[in-house]
Amino acid sequence: MHLTDYPRPSVAVDVAVLTVHDETLKVLAVPHRLGRPALPGTFLHQGENLADAATRALRDKAGVEGAAVHQLRMFDDPHRDDRGWVVSMAHGTTVPSDQIPQNAMLFACDGPEVKDLAFDHYDMTTLAVTDLRERYGRHPDPDHLLGESFTVLELRRLYEIVYDRALPKDSFRRQIIDTLDPTGALSATGSGRPAEMFRRRDGVELPRSATALLVG
Repeated sequence: MHLTDYPRPSVAVDVAVLTVHDETLKVLAVPHRLGRPALPGTFLHQGENLADAATRALRDKAGVEGAAVHQLRMFDDPHRDDRGWVVSMAHGTTVPSDQIPQNAMLFACDGPEVKDLAFDHYDMTTLAVTDLRERYGRHPDPDHLLGESFTVLELRRLYEIVYDRALPKDSFRRQIIDTLDPTGALSATGSGRPAEMFRRRDGVELPRSATALLVG
């Protein structure tokens, strides 16, 4: 028996690019031949690995470069694509909004537009959000959406966007503070009292008790 004796699917990659824009968690979409928006994706080229294909899809379809992608799950429903048997490895990445082209389509992850994405891309987006929340439940802003330094208030507001719920400020500070180091600087706010700036502490995870606070 040879490999050519077995039927083989086409292999694709799709990438859920998450970002925070207008204080909302959003996903990047691109136009698609079906007339419905879709996640940036492409077929795997000969001799290419999945991560390189995902990076190529982001560059060529969405104009996003330099994003670190990671695998989420293989989507293998034999009928997921009207062109034939296509399996797709869903990837996720989270980038600051200033790394996304200004004319890009961004949909709120819990909005009606996402449910109308082509193929199974709504399910991929939902999986990417779950993955994001799991990672943010272990480390403070691991994707550096806030940059290298930030105030506890800025961090809490980011977490409220990620988890889509209000978080009590005192409880949040207690859960997060041991994962941060003070920078010695104060925020340069236009009004009000300047706040202490922090950076992430390397190798330190959020306590397990933080999960109850974040997910409610």
